[in-house]
Amino acid sequence: MRPFAKLLALLAVLIALPAAAGDTLLTWYGHASFKLTTPSGKVLLIDPWITNPANKNGKEDLARLDKVDLILVTHGHFDHVGNSVEIAKKTGARLVTTFDLGKAMATYGGYPEKQMGFDTQGNFGGELTLLDGEVKIAFIPAVHSSTVMAPEGSADKNIHDGGNPGGFLISVKNGPTIYHTGDTDVFGDMALIGKFHKVDVMLACIGDHFTMGPERAAEAARLVKAAKIIPMHYGTFPVLNGTPEALAKALKQQGVKTKLQVMTVDETIKL
Repeated sequence: MRPFAKLLALLAVLIALPAAAGDTLLTWYGHASFKLTTPSGKVLLIDPWITNPANKNGKEDLARLDKVDLILVTHGHFDHVGNSVEIAKKTGARLVTTFDLGKAMATYGGYPEKQMGFDTQGNFGGELTLLDGEVKIAFIPAVHSSTVMAPEGSADKNIHDGGNPGGFLISVKNGPTIYHTGDTDVFGDMALIGKFHKVDVMLACIGDHFTMGPERAAEAARLVKAAKIIPMHYGTFPVLNGTPEALAKALKQQGVKTKLQVMTVDETIKL
């Protein structure tokens, strides 16, 4: 084959190869608040209470969030809705929730109603394809509660129904599948999650008192068959006294093969 012909053949092979994917990045802001950045640079926030008491740099982190594509909220409690409205108004981010929670957040919580709709809202058992196919988000049930309150300073002091609580299973194209449990107890149907999707990373509440503690979180990891578990929703308040050390002990005692990775507040890791 002539050199020019060889060059053409090589170019044809290179063009046929898929583009190299970038990294999927995960940042923990403390409590249940995470930022997920996809290989193409799309930004998802999950339960974005950026200014929670565990995050000493909360105000600075919040100010830096000038590009957000999606805001995912598991349920209506203040420590999960967090700074959603402020971020949404600043960035135009669309809201990913169940329909009931989205309606409550728009009606009582001040979230811009134009930034939600059939494209980003669903219900348990359903899965959305978003951001031009870069992510799929499935709605997962949770054992907890969900109410919505008006923003601080509002004349409305009532507690409003926020639908059923949940979690999210986020599958990133050319990246990992992440299960954010929301606030929940362990429940048997968690075993079904692993039947439909291989879970690479499980973001699991371990604080106890309002959610499952370390021992039950270890059982949840076993049911899900998660490759890795990252603990969250602990230490923010004194009553959330579950610890990563107790989770490590429970995983070992129960013979769970899931790898434990403990993040520090404001840390970013590659998935």
